[in-house]
Amino acid sequence: MSRIAVCPGSFDPITYGHLDIIRRGAKIFDKVYVVVLNNSSKSPLFTVDERIKLIQEVTMDIPNVQVDQFSGLLVDYAKSVNANVILRGLRAVSDFEYEMQITSMNRVLNENIETFFMMTNNQYSFLSSSIVKEAAKYHAKISELVPPEVEKVLQKKFSSNE
Repeated sequence: MSRIAVCPGSFDPITYGHLDIIRRGAKIFDKVYVVVLNNSSKSPLFTVDERIKLIQEVTMDIPNVQVDQFSGLLVDYAKSVNANVILRGLRAVSDFEYEMQITSMNRVLNENIETFFMMTNNQYSFLSSSIVKEAAKYHAKISELVPPEVEKVLQKKFSSNE
């Protein structure tokens, strides 16, 4: 039986913190689906297609990672790709409360899917896509926060908005 995990997120944009979780997850699971969820409660900077393209670019060296998109219930997506694990990164205690609620709901919806929490590397514990976008908006140095491909498109996005 293959160990298949789904690593969901908005990835707007993908950061080194996300990549840390994806890379480490890819060492544990046979296949990791990195799934861009279309969150209707957020106003993303990048389209779903742009986010998928960026994730594909920065994970192309990880053979067991596949990038996809989904809207709806995550447990339904997981079931559709025969995944039995949802892989989530935790940065701080503040993430835990929210993640616990989501995990509990997912367990009610499908008790056969486990959630696997992975603590992010300490050097990325403060990092979020929102923080990266705010820094990039004001042309701050973000090369330590995101891959070069992401830095380039962020610079382009924010230079065209001026």
